[in-house]
Amino acid sequence: MNISIDGKDKLCHKLLDNASMLIFFINSEGNIVISNKMMEAITSKSKEDILGKNWLNVLYRDSNTPIKQQMFRAVMENTMTYKRANNFQEVIVDDHNGEKIISWSITPILSESQDLEGVLFAGNDITDLRKREESLKKIDDTLKNIFSSIKDYALYVTNLDGNITYYGMGAEAMFGWQKNEIIFQNLSLLNPEEVLKSKLPFLLEQVRQKGKYELEIDMLKKDKQSLPVILSVNQFLDIEGKLSGYIFIAKDITEKKKLEYQIFQAEKLAAIGQLVAGIAHEINNPLFVISGRLELLLSKKRLAGKEREALDIINSQASRIRNLVDRFLRFSRKGILKIEVINLNEAIDNVLPLLAYHNLHTCKINIEKDLEKNLPLIKGDLNQLQEVFINLLLNAYQAMPEGGSIRITTAKISERFLEIRISDTGSGITQGNLKNLFMPFFTTKKEGTGLGLSICYNIIKNHEGSIDIETQVNEGTTFFIRLPFIQ
Repeated sequence: MNISIDGKDKLCHKLLDNASMLIFFINSEGNIVISNKMMEAITSKSKEDILGKNWLNVLYRDSNTPIKQQMFRAVMENTMTYKRANNFQEVIVDDHNGEKIISWSITPILSESQDLEGVLFAGNDITDLRKREESLKKIDDTLKNIFSSIKDYALYVTNLDGNITYYGMGAEAMFGWQKNEIIFQNLSLLNPEEVLKSKLPFLLEQVRQKGKYELEIDMLKKDKQSLPVILSVNQFLDIEGKLSGYIFIAKDITEKKKLEYQIFQAEKLAAIGQLVAGIAHEINNPLFVISGRLELLLSKKRLAGKEREALDIINSQASRIRNLVDRFLRFSRKGILKIEVINLNEAIDNVLPLLAYHNLHTCKINIEKDLEKNLPLIKGDLNQLQEVFINLLLNAYQAMPEGGSIRITTAKISERFLEIRISDTGSGITQGNLKNLFMPFFTTKKEGTGLGLSICYNIIKNHEGSIDIETQVNEGTTFFIRLPFIQ
């Protein structure tokens, strides 16, 4: 089908008017000679008010925009001077005073002799697109803020090389590393050597195969302290769905481990208590017979000196066995508590002079007290609780053979519990010994029986309380005793 010149001109105008973008053409003097209907719609001007008018005056309804006009004019003049295309984004105001964001493509139109005939402007209204982008950015920022604010979990992301690319506030709180210290560092900083060699490669292989995996492991804090966590790892995919890294979520399970240990400890102590009680009774029977015969023999007046000396040694050793059996029985049975109302501050003050009756070294030990005034009263067995305090204070003395200081603190820590802290500046306890500390017969002392702390544990447990410990080798140890007070 042949179309006449006039027909082609009409078709061009029809295509121009139906275009979904703003189109206008200016001559070398800056006046609009061609425009389409979209220009009329956006500027709210008729064709007569557009054609022949300066392009800046048509686009800008508000005369108080000299900076915007100058920037746009500079881009357009660059196009005319250097005869090269440019792109520019600008905000114009429609007849409802609504702002429209227009992305302009500015193209110089040249004659066959390469002389400038004018400039073609083609603009896309990207207002809605920009709003969607801003909305998505707000959502993205909100999600980032949510992830960054989670403090109960440590969230961090690595690339395939294991370098950390994202590190949330929860991770800062949990591991001690600040974001600026660890970002782009390798995740080996957060894992001990044995985890890096075996568990982590296995974990990442499972994630590559299954998409996600969860494992209970020990991680590493900045101060090199071990931290038990449940570590969940997911694939981090790029926009094409390819694996580009890993998302790690770590939950601190220190308290859970403590509770599990306490339950395990209680069950083990109960079983050992039953065993010890049986053994103690079995020892007591023949010991009673031996002691009785010894008394008869020692009551004889015609004993040679060496015979009496030998019998005295036997008797002293029998007494030692009786004392040990008595401690066994005290450990194995709950016993009947002699309940009375107790002021813990007074109980501690009364315990300190009793230390003088023990064979303690004479190095200088400073005892500091920080006892909370008006401390609520508790109900308990005063003698048993004082035994706990004496035992812990003696341990503190023995941990400081060269001298040091002991600090005793009492405080109300919740709506139900009081806390007594006994701290020393002694040698501390190694991690290997710490897990067995409250176990019966475990001791690091040459002449210890290993029953002192296990008896303390049982006494506090029978008072519906708890006893915990924090220690650092060569820095000291703190025992925390928590007891319920009278409401």
